[in-house]
Amino acid sequence: MNIFLIYVRDEDYYQMLPQELGGSRPDDKRVKVMAFPPLGIETLAPVVRQQGHRVRMFDTCHPQMKAEHIVESAKDERPDVIALSFLSTTTYPPTKIMAERLKEAAPRTPVIFGGVFASMNADYILKDCPHADCIGVGEGEELLPDYLDHLDDPGAVAGLVWRNGDEVISNEPRPLIRDLDQFPYPDRDSLPIDYIESLPLDVPAVLSLDKFCTVQTSRGCPYGCIYCDIPSLSGGKWRHRSAQHVLGEMQQLNDAGYRSIYLTDDHFLLKRGRITDICNGIIERRLEFTWGCEGRVDSVAVDQLPIMSKANCTFLAYGIEAGTQKVLDRLNKNQTLEQIEYAVNEAKRHGIERAHGFFLVGAPGETVDDIMESFRFAARLKLDTFGFNRMCVYRGTPLWQEYIDSGIIDDERDWHKWFKCSDIDPTILPGEVINRARMKGFALLFARRIVGRPIQTYRLVRTFGRYMKASDIFSFLSAPFRKRTLSRKPELPARMIDLGMEAPDRTTFSL
Repeated sequence: MNIFLIYVRDEDYYQMLPQELGGSRPDDKRVKVMAFPPLGIETLAPVVRQQGHRVRMFDTCHPQMKAEHIVESAKDERPDVIALSFLSTTTYPPTKIMAERLKEAAPRTPVIFGGVFASMNADYILKDCPHADCIGVGEGEELLPDYLDHLDDPGAVAGLVWRNGDEVISNEPRPLIRDLDQFPYPDRDSLPIDYIESLPLDVPAVLSLDKFCTVQTSRGCPYGCIYCDIPSLSGGKWRHRSAQHVLGEMQQLNDAGYRSIYLTDDHFLLKRGRITDICNGIIERRLEFTWGCEGRVDSVAVDQLPIMSKANCTFLAYGIEAGTQKVLDRLNKNQTLEQIEYAVNEAKRHGIERAHGFFLVGAPGETVDDIMESFRFAARLKLDTFGFNRMCVYRGTPLWQEYIDSGIIDDERDWHKWFKCSDIDPTILPGEVINRARMKGFALLFARRIVGRPIQTYRLVRTFGRYMKASDIFSFLSAPFRKRTLSRKPELPARMIDLGMEAPDRTTFSL
């Protein structure tokens, strides 16, 4: 069979590399894009090929892989199955539109949705989107081949939610995959796209032009932060690939010329011995790439930072979230300020080139003083980069359930939405108050960095200067003090709309 694997992106969160940095013109066949590669479809492609099927991949960040181009390809190639993968609520609307256009072009071709948002909202999506025939819930490596073997008998496919006339049927759940070593390595060659290493793309800053990709060495997270939906997707379980299997993939990437790799694990720092084995393997094989990862500050594997640095780990991101214990406890982080400071200090002491801190503002119970203390705390830490984002709520998180229980959210009518918490929760500071505090906090943070750590600040700006014009660097650094509006329209919970309430000002800051 001929299979189309399509990754649908949010237009707000990727960017073509400018031509002055070696970027491509929109009509070029091979382009350079600041974005993470679509690891999901890259992983599925070789698995499906092993079953004897032909696969063509599309990533909508490519200017010649938009909906109209994919529709023309469907008309020309007549695929037997079209699989649409998308990440979140913000990419559901364009996915619906694409499914409709593809059905018009190929009405007899079954369309299956997959991805995080689809898995969590399968029943709702099939009732809402008549152009989707079924949803693959959970991991696709076993589900998609099983579905392709049973196109005429969808009821036999565990993990599939499908439509039988007007009835939506949910098959028995498919268990989590235990052996992650059994699958081939992802296909990183078929898409004509070079993915560029950068800071998060709501504040794009090119970090390197090295050949870049992502790798997933483990899945899931056992923790229960109130703003995160990962535990609900993974059943609170953490599973990992063996060090030997990971090193085989890393060797392949090294030999193919990749020199920058980011591990997309939700929590890499969880198993001490496995980290040691991977790092020793990188050192013994003399692999030439640098790499980065994310982890919690309370991990027992923080003591692995020396060997990680020796194995060319140059970037480590911590989910810090707040600078007061009160807010950390409200977020159910189960970590302390002392653990945060120790973990950041250890990263820098052992030579991690860039330590990043993720922070949230606008949490339940947070005051202006709490927000400012988070900025003061960040200024004391030896972080190189940081992000302070407004707290949002998504379906599948513990906080979403809190809002259902309190009557703020109606799950039946709001399932397809996401909200900034300050827009809907009367117990949270208003958005304009949060933004003023954040602007003031950034001014304090920047001033202390320039005065207190001038060398560290100079080195970071010099890194940006290698690949960005001075005007772009200025724009990037001044972004926290300017307003911009995302392209997406503001939303309110259904019950607030029923009351005739208007959406608040949704302007936000870039950082």
